[in-house]
Amino acid sequence: MRAVIQRVTNAAVTVNLVPVSAIGKGLLVFLGVEEQDADRDIAYMVDKIPNLRIFEDGDGKMNLSLVDTGGELLIISQFTLFGDCRKGRRPGFTSAARPEKANAFYRSVIEQCRALGIRVSEGVFQADMQVQILNDGPVTILLDSKKLF
Repeated sequence: MRAVIQRVTNAAVTVNLVPVSAIGKGLLVFLGVEEQDADRDIAYMVDKIPNLRIFEDGDGKMNLSLVDTGGELLIISQFTLFGDCRKGRRPGFTSAARPEKANAFYRSVIEQCRALGIRVSEGVFQADMQVQILNDGPVTILLDSKKLF
């Protein structure tokens, strides 16, 4: 699994001009699922994302997590995180999980984060979404469950 995580002041998703989800201070997560992913990849993301210490403490140091601050999560499925641009100019998506698997893994990350007591909002799987982001910092973190970067 791969994630692009942005610390946000607020973020919102619309589909066909209809508001779907919105959060205040917290993290916006674009989440991609790879065909080879397994339960351990879900567990990695569910442990890592809420506990990343990327919020400032009283001394202005990034030392607090989403759990520490009581922030919110907005998780959006993003198969393009597995776009391979090494050849040519058109990305290939052969390593991205098929929709059935991707949706199941996406749902599992959402539900497991909710089980931790985190307020989690979500995008609409396979929809053409418009995402508004007020990146705070800006702070953007890349995660790969196989630790490729």
